[in-house]
Amino acid sequence: MRCAAKPHVGINNVDTSHIGRVDRALLAKTGFLVACVPYSSFFNPSPVRRIPYLLPVTCYLSNERQLYIHTTLERTDNGMERFYPEGSIRDKGECEYYLSSPERLMQAAEKGLILEARAAVCSRSHDLYVDLPFGRGVIPREEGALGISEGTVRDIALLSRVGKPVCFIPLSSGCEGGMPILSRRAAQERCMEEYLLHLEAGDIISACVTHLEPFGAFADIGCGISSLIPIDAISVSRIAHPADRFRNGMLIRAVVKGREGGRICLSHKELLGTWEQNAGRFCQGETVSGIIRSAESYGVFIELMPNLAGLAEPFEGARAGLSASVYIKAIIPEKMKIKLIVVDTFETPYEVPEIEYFTRSGRIGRWDYSVKGASKEIYTQFA
Repeated sequence: MRCAAKPHVGINNVDTSHIGRVDRALLAKTGFLVACVPYSSFFNPSPVRRIPYLLPVTCYLSNERQLYIHTTLERTDNGMERFYPEGSIRDKGECEYYLSSPERLMQAAEKGLILEARAAVCSRSHDLYVDLPFGRGVIPREEGALGISEGTVRDIALLSRVGKPVCFIPLSSGCEGGMPILSRRAAQERCMEEYLLHLEAGDIISACVTHLEPFGAFADIGCGISSLIPIDAISVSRIAHPADRFRNGMLIRAVVKGREGGRICLSHKELLGTWEQNAGRFCQGETVSGIIRSAESYGVFIELMPNLAGLAEPFEGARAGLSASVYIKAIIPEKMKIKLIVVDTFETPYEVPEIEYFTRSGRIGRWDYSVKGASKEIYTQFA
């Protein structure tokens, strides 16, 4: 295989011409930059020598005697390494490669790589046993999570991972007999030191919903480290419970609101669009569907979108959770009001819909929900 005659710019504007063919199917699937070069090129440092100046890489030799070159991380908009919630790297090729044998797991231990596999059992002593392709590994209780040894995190954080993916850094591989020793705590420490401690108010990040309570939603923001989205920060349209908007295991976007007692606090509503952006989806005279969120003596609030609700006249039988078809009588931007007439109400099995984000990445300094010039000003100042 010969190098291309002219440079090819791949992901993150990396010139990949000097490392041979880029596997674009795998790139699209995994998000990694993946390239392969002939085995003979391994003895000539030039194909791989320049890459560390561009992105950190991992190289390994496949059974087809092709040298695969993987980037082991992704960069955020401000250049930081991005760590993902548990469950996000389980099927990626690099992880599968290093979990395939004790020898390769030892390589991962030497490199300090973060891998991921399914936790199968939590023992009486609260050690987590993890399924590996060649057997089982163990995460000792004290290595199960940040704060377990110190008593600041309860053991339910370990018990609740059974049957789910967990991330870890291998401490030993089992090459010389015995069970591989893995550390989830070490992975979380690295995530905290290299990623979370560098986040600032307004940064938009990936998260995975892990637990719902009446007061808010807990989400994994990297390697199993949890953060809270208060219920009033989930959306502008009021909801009775976070389950009205989220479900466990749901991958979402969130925005860093700040820090409290060393923990990152999150918000969500700022990513769902302004009043004007949401109202722009509707026209006066249309009949559309909505969900009743509350019934008051002066009117019924009906959600049209997570960040947009209209008001209808009170009527008998109105209650939260009931679906409705509504006629849009008027849209009044200067008052940020939508007047509705209820055409019909009906029961429907409620399924949490996928969330449409108006903003998905970057950093927000200030978010203005209100229409410019409106009498009521609703905004969030991040920085």
